[in-house]
Amino acid sequence: MKYLDKSILEINKLLKEKKITPVTLVEEAFANIENNKDLNAYITLNKEAALQEAKELENMEVDNLLFGLPIAIKDNIVTKNLLTTCASHILDNFIPLYDATVIEKIKAKHMIIIGKTNMDEFAMGSSSRTSYFGAPKNPWNPEKIAGGSSGGSAVTVACRDVLFALGSDTGGSIRQPASYCGIVGMKPTYGRISRYGLVAFASSLDQIGPLTKNVYENALLLNALVGKDPKDLTSASRKEEDFTALIGKPISKMKVAIPNYFMSDIVNPEIKAKLKDIVSILEKNKVQVDYLDIKYLENAVTLYQIIAMGEASSNLARYDGIRYGHSKENPKNITDLYYGTRQEGFGEEVKRRIMVGSYLLSGANAQIYYNKALSIRDDMKKEFSQVFKDYDFIIGPTTTTTAYNLTDPMDDPLKSFLDDVLVIPVNMTGLPGLNLPIGFSKNHMPIGMHIIANSFEEAKIYQLASFLEQQLKLDLNPHGGDKNV
Repeated sequence: MKYLDKSILEINKLLKEKKITPVTLVEEAFANIENNKDLNAYITLNKEAALQEAKELENMEVDNLLFGLPIAIKDNIVTKNLLTTCASHILDNFIPLYDATVIEKIKAKHMIIIGKTNMDEFAMGSSSRTSYFGAPKNPWNPEKIAGGSSGGSAVTVACRDVLFALGSDTGGSIRQPASYCGIVGMKPTYGRISRYGLVAFASSLDQIGPLTKNVYENALLLNALVGKDPKDLTSASRKEEDFTALIGKPISKMKVAIPNYFMSDIVNPEIKAKLKDIVSILEKNKVQVDYLDIKYLENAVTLYQIIAMGEASSNLARYDGIRYGHSKENPKNITDLYYGTRQEGFGEEVKRRIMVGSYLLSGANAQIYYNKALSIRDDMKKEFSQVFKDYDFIIGPTTTTTAYNLTDPMDDPLKSFLDDVLVIPVNMTGLPGLNLPIGFSKNHMPIGMHIIANSFEEAKIYQLASFLEQQLKLDLNPHGGDKNV
């Protein structure tokens, strides 16, 4: 029997009644992963340790809804004694000595880590094709991309290997692959979840978040992840709250804004049509929907390129071949060690971003480019804040197209940024944003909707998302059923 196809409430009941054990779930997860191994969702599996932990949980009291459940971890979140590669040759032998804060939190709930998922190298990309270990494949069509950079996490949840996965989102890297793979992905408010133990890409943009098959389970996992962390000075101090609390509450009299830019010619007509169907549902349920202009949206990609690449060049300077990771053999001198290690260890996309970022931060360029970008980012934040004085949500498509072919050329450096053009503004402003599947294209590929709210209003996002999820009742299992075109 496939227990991981059931809801978390059903699984929890079975565990409490001792009709199944955590070992049952872990063995099923690894069987699923084996069946779906051609999708290349994982870099490292944690089979022996996961089964051992599951056995140790058998005699313990089931004290929370996440107890004994398998979870997959994006391979840029450090895990003690478990290989953490960031999908890069430069870290393909790196075994951390400590756990990230989010790992400590999920272990406290007695969740079981199944393995580390595939991704774009150092989270740099939007298709997961920059991975040193090869690209993960979309479970709806293996000839299509999974999205990125959290591609492996999205794939393993979409094809029901596991109920939960963690990803990271710097410029759409949770929400975009969630859209391409037909699952729910939340990028929380910046600071909501500790970044301690997340291998840094762009520190002012990075945020860990949950990927799940439905809205309720996403909210439940977020409950376990949040909190102030003294090891991360950017983590926010907030009162404890239950992100499932508003699920099921009425949405009438809410106000929703749709930026005209999000419905412009950059978006595929099929996707726009699906969003208009959502607007009809909202209006029938007494939600006010208005179209409006929001300044700076068309500048978001440019700002992201400057800020993210600048910060990446600084963060990746630590990979020198001396302390950990790959190291050039028999270097002639220290310069040869640095050069050789990075030349051999980093992939082409990472090298490109480091070089561009180094240029942007060098000398007067830091003032001309980076500081100016930060100033415009502040203006963008103010613009969004103004909108949220009048509206509860901003919505739009998550992506401009459905997942495209794995064989499409990668020689256009702007393409990977344009894949994320609709989701990057949320990282620029630090706001929470969620992808919700809303239907399928004519070729049966998932289409996602992006729901954005004001800072620390994730519970409201789940309220709206859950309402729409119940209205749509989509079959989101790529291995069966009507695809709800």
